Amino acid sequence: MRDISRRGLLGAGLGAAAAIGIAGCGLAGQDRAGQTGHDGGAGQGNGGPSPSGSDGRLIGDGSTSDTGKQPNQPDKPVPLEPGQTPPQFVIFSWDGAGEVGNGLFPRFLELAKNHDAAMTFFLSGIYLLPESKKTLYRPPNNGIGASDIGYLTDGHIKETLKCVRQAWLDGHEIGTHFNGHFCAGSGSVGKWSPADWQSEIDQAVSFVTQWRTNSGWQDIDPLPFDYRKELVGARTPCLLGQDKLLPTAKKLGWRYDASSPGGRQKWPDKRQGLWDLPLQQVPFPGRSFEVLSMDYNMLANQSQNTTNGMPERYPGWKKQATEAYLAGFNRAYESNRAPFYIGNHFERWNGGIYMDAVEEALKGMAGKKDVRLVSFRQFCDWLDVQDPQVLAKLRTLEVGQSPAGGWSTFFKTA
Repeated sequence: MRDISRRGLLGAGLGAAAAIGIAGCGLAGQDRAGQTGHDGGAGQGNGGPSPSGSDGRLIGDGSTSDTGKQPNQPDKPVPLEPGQTPPQFVIFSWDGAGEVGNGLFPRFLELAKNHDAAMTFFLSGIYLLPESKKTLYRPPNNGIGASDIGYLTDGHIKETLKCVRQAWLDGHEIGTHFNGHFCAGSGSVGKWSPADWQSEIDQAVSFVTQWRTNSGWQDIDPLPFDYRKELVGARTPCLLGQDKLLPTAKKLGWRYDASSPGGRQKWPDKRQGLWDLPLQQVPFPGRSFEVLSMDYNMLANQSQNTTNGMPERYPGWKKQATEAYLAGFNRAYESNRAPFYIGNHFERWNGGIYMDAVEEALKGMAGKKDVRLVSFRQFCDWLDVQDPQVLAKLRTLEVGQSPAGGWSTFFKTA
């Protein structure tokens, strides 16, 4: 198995992407009719804030607002019943979550809506900070205004604001991917202290909650949520620095972290008081090793870290990536029902094949019996109401291991 975190491709393409004529995030807050159920599914309810956000209470400088309970959320989860088969949870997540004119953010919001899916968007705070104000960013152990990912253009910040707004109204989770994405050298996040992480988080939150002050824009609706309350989880750059992040995250009351590399397809446990929800090793068709369940790791093992490999290889690589996601899903679905986590970036690497692959994979999972396409926060809601002994018993199942005698008797055995 090759465990390759996202090193070297630090935001390649962000800030330089050309618009390709794909519709933006203009239709926010449409309710979805979907599945509901007592097993913690991704069914969506009705009601909630108006699309304009005019009913909300403005917070601070008006960059954000309190519009009440988030719409399009599942029914309140309840514990598994004796003999009940666990749902197959699948969590699609996105690192960075900026809309840079390539239409990928609205594309996947529409895909999610069409398949009654909720996702998690880990927003990079500096994607809401104009480059003209970059000196406001003081990254730990790095120069003022430094960032290993590009600042967005003003136009792309405005599009990102619209998409983040629509994402929340559609029922998705807005987490954080922090700010400058430092993965190498003396300033790497892997070397940061808990205090460094606190500073980085405070700044990420300030960029999201003070974009109006920093930009001067008054003609854009506020984000319809209180980010300080909504933010309950994260994924670190390059999957580095989790050990020192967790004490700070716990102090802030976060509920989970999705930064562990190389997780196995098993039921999760807590680490330092937070649910540890790692990217997972999944079968890599045609290869002798497994690969992490993220688009960049597919790329790194196919085109050796270049984002523009040989075009004649694209069809084969797309097929391999799609089949890897589906192989990981099927292995869990047909055995221990461990939750399946998939990480992505809004990038058109290798001709956009990884975006096509994740879309095909989602379509291959959606609609199957017991499958729930949820956000990390929604999954934590389900975990938190389960009997700890039931979860402990689920954790005894190894990768690909089905319960002996079937689910009807599994929880009755010692």
